[in-house]
Amino acid sequence: MVYKESFQVQSNDKMCTFHNVTKQAKEILERSGIQNGILVVYSHHTTCCVITQECAFDMSMTGLETLQQDLVEVFENTIPTCRKEGMYLHPGPKALKFAEEHGEDARGCHNTDAHLRSSIIGRSETIVIDDGALDLGEFGFIYFIDFDHTRARTRTVQVMILGE
Repeated sequence: MVYKESFQVQSNDKMCTFHNVTKQAKEILERSGIQNGILVVYSHHTTCCVITQECAFDMSMTGLETLQQDLVEVFENTIPTCRKEGMYLHPGPKALKFAEEHGEDARGCHNTDAHLRSSIIGRSETIVIDDGALDLGEFGFIYFIDFDHTRARTRTVQVMILGE
């Protein structure tokens, strides 16, 4: 059996946004009636990704959990946030023209760091379903991350369940 649903989350424009989507995934699994199989949480947005991770409990001064802030800092050291034109080869003149023709501004196009970060982590997670429950371990949560902070956006989280 295949079951699928999607829902939306709102990302902000100040910094990358972490959305804990564990509760929604569990609710979707319950509605599906599937007892054994796999659940996939997926993003079709190329600057977003999905991870499983534990809750860090402590908060950083930015409002992110400390483990989330650590991930942001690791990426800041390896793939710095695009702060000026020409920092990355992308976007080039053709990409900027295409974006302008489709209603995007130049600032919104300078999100190369978000594309690179997402491509390294990946845009989906697969979680085993065992006896009607997600096998996330004792401390596991599902996070949908939007690395693009060039502007606030509504993002779609997709869930597909395969099983019986």
